[in-house]
Amino acid sequence: MSPIKDFRLTYEVLNEEDTFSEGDTVVGTVSFTLTKETKVKKIFVKLKGDANVHWTEGSGDQESSYSDYKRYFKAKEYLVEEKSTGTKLPTGVSQFKFSLKIPEDDMPSSFKGSHGRITYMLTATLSRSWHMDSKVQKELKFLSKAASVAYGEVMCPHSGSVDKEIGVFSKGQVQLSATVNKKVCSPGDTLSVVAKICNSSSKKMKPKFSVEQRVVYSAGTHTTCSSQSVCKMVGDTLQKNEETVSCQLKIPDDTVHTIRNCEILSVEYCLKVYLDISFAVDPEVVLPLVIVPSTFATLHPGEAMGPYPAGPPGAPSYSDFPPPAFPAGPCPVPAGPPYLAPVGPGAYAYPAPYPAQQANATSGFNNQSPQQVTPYGFPTAAAFPPSSVQHQGPTAPPVFQQGEDPPNYMSLFPSSH
Repeated sequence: MSPIKDFRLTYEVLNEEDTFSEGDTVVGTVSFTLTKETKVKKIFVKLKGDANVHWTEGSGDQESSYSDYKRYFKAKEYLVEEKSTGTKLPTGVSQFKFSLKIPEDDMPSSFKGSHGRITYMLTATLSRSWHMDSKVQKELKFLSKAASVAYGEVMCPHSGSVDKEIGVFSKGQVQLSATVNKKVCSPGDTLSVVAKICNSSSKKMKPKFSVEQRVVYSAGTHTTCSSQSVCKMVGDTLQKNEETVSCQLKIPDDTVHTIRNCEILSVEYCLKVYLDISFAVDPEVVLPLVIVPSTFATLHPGEAMGPYPAGPPGAPSYSDFPPPAFPAGPCPVPAGPPYLAPVGPGAYAYPAPYPAQQANATSGFNNQSPQQVTPYGFPTAAAFPPSSVQHQGPTAPPVFQQGEDPPNYMSLFPSSH
């Protein structure tokens, strides 16, 4: 029977979220109880950050497996140095303090997905000659500072529009314009979306709004991806007319943050506004989103993140943003009522599950084009496939029909009461 009892590993918590970032120091204690005097070979504690991806495609003789690995850092401290004669420890409780520094290098946040994971593991090991090592592990929640850079990029509304002809014998045009109040948000935030639909066809259609997550795993020249809807809302059926539909989409509290600074794994988001039309290709507007930790919601653009952010997290109010630029054309987005209720046919929510992802799954997806991952900012090759959407920059001057006054931004995004 082993004389080692109550082998424990503890560390000091730095903040309420129990997270660590680049440059932080992990300070803790390794403790155990010996039932008799025991000779140990060595005792050490180590901290390492790793990314792994693995998936399988095909079946039987055609089955192929792909995997890749990235080591970000490894820090190690000996609590009892290794000696040829060993070191005797007395009966009773033994405690050893340790301090491990996380490098300042840019590293991705913790993540677990269907085909890969990014983990930061703290491990304490006690070795004895001719015995199995005694180990205890704790996984740290790592929060990359790269997210603060993404947060400072774009905290203003952005828009998109698309035109599409539908029908075979009697063709008609459908125009869709969409605007979201911000490009960067945090788990728990609510996105306010306005869609203007001009239906000149005889088709019936339903407006739909969803926040989509796309995870891309890379191993050499091979890639696979997994996609899911994080949250979704559906509006009523629309006839041949013009409608303005507004909705609010709440980002679930457990949503994973955007990851762009990992060579073998990326996590991207987009807001998709589309019209569900039977027997036709659905027109859609796809707007990129960046999801960052709520810790960064108190930062202003260009402000550096400290290890202990002060104040409760919260995003700026809609009134702090400049007026949006709506797409030009015969159907500009007009001023609408508050988001609490849609105009005409409304958008009603139904719950969308956000399933927990299982690690090391064996099923795969068809190969996709390799992603070029960039450490900061929007990637040059977006994780979401391009569409015929025309995106408008937030600082472009709005264009309206002749004789029409531009809508007041506060009428689109009124203050909540």
